[in-house]
Amino acid sequence: MLVARSIDALPRFDATGVTIGNFDGVHRGHRALIHHALDICRERDLKSVLVTFWPHPRLVVGSSRTHCPLSTRERRLELLAELDVDYVLELPFTAELAAQSPKQFVEGALLPLSMRHLVVGYDFSLGKGRSGSFEELCRLGARYGFSVDQLPPIMTDGEIVSSTRIRTLLREGDVSAAARLLGRNYGFSGQVVHGDGRGEILGFPTANLEPQDTLLPAEGVYAARMRVDEHWHKAVTNIGTNPTFRGRHVTIESFLLDTKANLYDRVVRLEFVQRLRGEIRFSSPDSLIAQIRLDVDHARTSLAEEMY
Repeated sequence: MLVARSIDALPRFDATGVTIGNFDGVHRGHRALIHHALDICRERDLKSVLVTFWPHPRLVVGSSRTHCPLSTRERRLELLAELDVDYVLELPFTAELAAQSPKQFVEGALLPLSMRHLVVGYDFSLGKGRSGSFEELCRLGARYGFSVDQLPPIMTDGEIVSSTRIRTLLREGDVSAAARLLGRNYGFSGQVVHGDGRGEILGFPTANLEPQDTLLPAEGVYAARMRVDEHWHKAVTNIGTNPTFRGRHVTIESFLLDTKANLYDRVVRLEFVQRLRGEIRFSSPDSLIAQIRLDVDHARTSLAEEMY
């Protein structure tokens, strides 16, 4: 998969099939859209080009500039590479790009790809004021010689798969429901950093991850798994401020159930499997220790069927 940040960095094409979107999280709906576009490209002997943007448009325009994506740029490209797309055109998203009309964007970014077919999602629109609806894209296609089709929404557990819904579930702490829409456990990678050492004192030494640029699930305790090199370890992870000790900053602390390896400064991947409980302020360290033991037992049960 070749990733380009400008049209000039791509080869010249005879004819392409294009799909376009933010693809934040590369969830089940995104993958269905991409697979559909790839099928059409194979049928029509077209090169496949996926057009996307970075940073996420909500970080540039509108009222959501504190928006937290579901995946880093690196993770998103890693997931896209698994889908056998030929080319990714990752356009830098700017206020100037957001101000373009649908016609300007099609002429400037899509027609130079020799686009013959465009595949978009059920809720897709582009251009200033989101005026580039499916109907408008069809009108532009009739003018410029490309066809357009729109994939209907993908349903899982009776609801539409969308990045917005996944964010809502994660903010509620329902990581298992989010995983069903994503098609995999939600998680992120980060470096293990030094904490305050309290876990060691309590008898449950933890690996503390650096702050994240992606969305954190709701504060609480989770059954999780952590990949160190190529090996997955079962874990209990706490996201929160440690109210028993009057903490002020949110931390991400994981107690690994099957290893005592020193992970400081290592880059690991943490994935959430099930929320066990919310974060609680305990009356004493002994009460906290007793609860952690229960959390560990609950996590072992939750993680018994996970693949490692």
